[in-house]
Amino acid sequence: MLRHIPANLSPELVRILMEMGHGDEILLADANFPGHSLHPRTVRADGLMIPDLLRSILTLMPLDRYSDYQVALMETVGDDPRPEVWDVYERIWNEAESAAGPVAVRRIERMAFYEHTPSLYAVVLTGETALYGNLILKKGVL
Repeated sequence: MLRHIPANLSPELVRILMEMGHGDEILLADANFPGHSLHPRTVRADGLMIPDLLRSILTLMPLDRYSDYQVALMETVGDDPRPEVWDVYERIWNEAESAAGPVAVRRIERMAFYEHTPSLYAVVLTGETALYGNLILKKGVL
């Protein structure tokens, strides 16, 4: 055990966060996301919800303020409503990044989101059940 490392972050996930460089992206994917078929570096976080992981990751990792966006979400399809979980995510990242200012959000069309996935540094498959719960974080610098 180490001090100040949130208990819900596995050693494998902490290693990945440490390996990531400025501008690298990590996907916190919902339970329905086809992570293993889209990315070779896929970590399992079964049973963990994205809001809890997001809060923990942002205690360790700054977001990229040199990019035109710091987080990305999968756009909804057709008449699907705006997911309520996005409001939860927004509260968490705004609190974590309050000193740095507003967080810019990119929305990526569903199929383009899947096509973007292989370019990410890693995918974390969670137990999140909220539809459109997928969230990409772009790593910044200290």
